[in-house]
Amino acid sequence: MDRRGFLRLAGAGAAALATGACGAGAEAPPSGTTSATTTPPGTTGPPPPPDWAALRAKVPVLLPPEKDFTAAWSPFNAALQLPPPAALARCEIPEQVQECLEVARKSKIAVAARSGGHSYAGFSAPAGGLVVDVSPMREVRVQPDGTAVIGAGAKLADVYAGLARAGRALPAGSCPSVGIAGLTLGGGIGVLARKLGLTCDHLRTAQVVLADGSLRTASADSEQELFWALRGGGGGNFALVTQFEFGTVPAPGLTVFSLRFPAGSAASVLGAWQDWIGSAPPELWSICHLLGGTPPAAMVAGCYVGGAGGLNPLLDQLVSAAGARPTQRMAQPKGYLDAMRHFAGNGGGKREGFAAASRIVEHKISNPDRVVGQVQGRKMDLLFDGLGGAVGEIGVADTAFPHRKALASVQIYAPAERAEHARQLAAVTEVQSALTGLVGKGSYVNYLDAAQKDWARAYYGPNLDRLRAVATRYDPDGVFRFAQGLTS
Repeated sequence: MDRRGFLRLAGAGAAALATGACGAGAEAPPSGTTSATTTPPGTTGPPPPPDWAALRAKVPVLLPPEKDFTAAWSPFNAALQLPPPAALARCEIPEQVQECLEVARKSKIAVAARSGGHSYAGFSAPAGGLVVDVSPMREVRVQPDGTAVIGAGAKLADVYAGLARAGRALPAGSCPSVGIAGLTLGGGIGVLARKLGLTCDHLRTAQVVLADGSLRTASADSEQELFWALRGGGGGNFALVTQFEFGTVPAPGLTVFSLRFPAGSAASVLGAWQDWIGSAPPELWSICHLLGGTPPAAMVAGCYVGGAGGLNPLLDQLVSAAGARPTQRMAQPKGYLDAMRHFAGNGGGKREGFAAASRIVEHKISNPDRVVGQVQGRKMDLLFDGLGGAVGEIGVADTAFPHRKALASVQIYAPAERAEHARQLAAVTEVQSALTGLVGKGSYVNYLDAAQKDWARAYYGPNLDRLRAVATRYDPDGVFRFAQGLTS
């Protein structure tokens, strides 16, 4: 569940109930963020300026101050104040991506891929650089064997609708405007992760453009190290993805649910929830949402693969352990597509301002009251997204996603307009630091945090050194380079 969906749920759920993220694994970095900073071999002197006219002859390009330029490059996070890129190219085929990378290499300008534009840090819009907008490559096609061929520009709304027409499903986030590329490359925490695993666990092949401009296919049989790295190694590293192939499953029937607890019970609810989700069957997926305030409140929501008859006894267990009777309780059967729409709420992908960061809950929280205390009196929320189940059945080193044994992820989220963004960001950073000693040092790369200390180890843990080796192998000249990139 994404943070926005859950916040809408918290507000409207009182009446009825409504996160790849976005927060449940969908609030993602770009599929490729690069900065060509080295002089090409055999050349000397300053690089030539970009030849936008020549590129325009091959690729649709927007330049300032042309109409739609600002709207085209602006990040989803409306609170960010970023200097603009120099140009935005809308690529419909891989060959156009290759042309864009050629310009970037020759001119030594920053270049970033953009799909949904949900990069928390705004890395999909490099200042003075070239935005490679892959959103026109958004085809979703399901083959007779259930394999889904999905363009890197597809949004989750496209993916779910396309799969639903074929009666298939793919575990992913729920924010409709998040791009499949960034979500997958960072791992893909989302709805049904405990039953079906991460989005990247279903990846079979990825068509990519490498730093040298060559077009390759990464899979278990081809470019194996690259394929390993693309499954959780983060957007913006290694290559620029143009197309994915995923294995899918028959779309299941679900029961969505929500429990809203009385004020003052947040610590007991969080304590009970972590034990409950840790021992729950994989058919159950849930988020525990702590709403900041005085006092903080708690809400638990999620879904269950199966009917209400199997879910209700599980909910009764949580209520009993929490020692607090919910003020509202809802359980409703839905088809898979309708369940995804349910969690998405009515946001429709509209831009909004926020400050956010994350931690990985690496162990049971011994002092839930101290965690709840972090949002006491604050305009801020904590969203705990349960892991375990199928996520933990894959080894830590089997893919680049390192947090296989974690109990949950937690997103620290604070709404913020531009005028208050700096203050809210400082508060989010303060809470993240405090949570380190309470839950663990890891962070989720799809919740990019420019202020994150020791970000590389936090994102990638024991897989960091191998990931850096892959980056060096596939990008020896540092073409794919950006803040918090593995070739930085």
